[in-house]
Amino acid sequence: MTDFSDLELLDALGVDIEQDKASARSPREERIIAGFEEIQRFVEQHGRNPHHGEGGEIFERIYAVRLDRLRAQEDCRTLLEPLDRQGLLSAASGPEAAVASVDDDELLAQLGVSPGATDDLTDLRHVRSTADRRAAEEIANRELCKDFEKFKPLFEQVQKDLETGLRLTKPFAMKAEIQPGHLFIVSGQKAYVAEMGEIFSNAQGRTDARLRVIFDNGTESNLLMRSLQRALHKDEAGRRISDPVAGPLFTQESEDGDEASGTIYVLRSKSSDPTVVANRAILHKIGVTGGSVERRIANARLDPTFLMADVEIVATYELFNISRARLENVIHRIFGAARLDIAIKDRFGNPIVPREWFLVPRFVIDEAIEKIRDGTIAGYAYDPKTGTLRQS
Repeated sequence: MTDFSDLELLDALGVDIEQDKASARSPREERIIAGFEEIQRFVEQHGRNPHHGEGGEIFERIYAVRLDRLRAQEDCRTLLEPLDRQGLLSAASGPEAAVASVDDDELLAQLGVSPGATDDLTDLRHVRSTADRRAAEEIANRELCKDFEKFKPLFEQVQKDLETGLRLTKPFAMKAEIQPGHLFIVSGQKAYVAEMGEIFSNAQGRTDARLRVIFDNGTESNLLMRSLQRALHKDEAGRRISDPVAGPLFTQESEDGDEASGTIYVLRSKSSDPTVVANRAILHKIGVTGGSVERRIANARLDPTFLMADVEIVATYELFNISRARLENVIHRIFGAARLDIAIKDRFGNPIVPREWFLVPRFVIDEAIEKIRDGTIAGYAYDPKTGTLRQS
């Protein structure tokens, strides 16, 4: 196994370590810079400094107060002057230099922040770090993907693979997972890394690269690998989409480390209902249980799910390390066109429509399970007209 230094491990996990000690900034300085950059963006968007006054929007008034405070404190001016491309820190006359008509607590109260929640606007406790904000902006800054038709089938197939269990999602862990051809879920959308530029070292000496990332809504973004990494770590729902799962979904024997998830069963009804009698040879109930099949069917004659009649077990398959609910949904999707349309009255005379009985031959069920086992089931469904599985 390759040995990594502490810095390399932290870097791979997305933990930023400032290696240039001389240029390292304190958390307070980072927050001051981040707050000043918000004021700079306001000026760029509106073409003027933020104004005081009751007629202005509350955020503009906050920025005006913040700018006054930054101008008044020598340590803040010293820190920010190299970044002040717009000359915001120089003394100004007029409304920009006026004293705020309300104090900080009143302004923050109007924003829904309790007075005293922050000691000073230059503290900026609720402002994200510069790196976090840039990462969020890069993810949000997208443009129309002109060749999306080339990627659309990929996203459609990935969705099918997720539904059938051929692909799984797992928490994002390391930067090394970000590679061309890999898929992620970030900000609620699937993201495909289509291209990766040449790897370089950034100002902090950490490796980075420019990516072309395609999103499933038809947009794309030219963002840095570290920006995608940060966005995935910050997003509680951020996930990596696995490659298609290799190997069987079913097995009769578990391997070391496997945990039994349940059993898929195929049943035949012993009901004397005319519809059941006429179709008994091809009428099967297909379901999944987490316990014993025998225990599951023990009271079949009292359960409308089992057509209020005893049943016989036709076949069973043990499941390991797979979602029972997801697999059951996949099976029912495959055979949905052949679902039995029948209403059975329960013990109290209430009509119940069972959903797990299908008019499908046993050999087709076996074929479907084989396709699930070898990972080729995506896109297949049962066609009642031909009595075969057909790919859509």
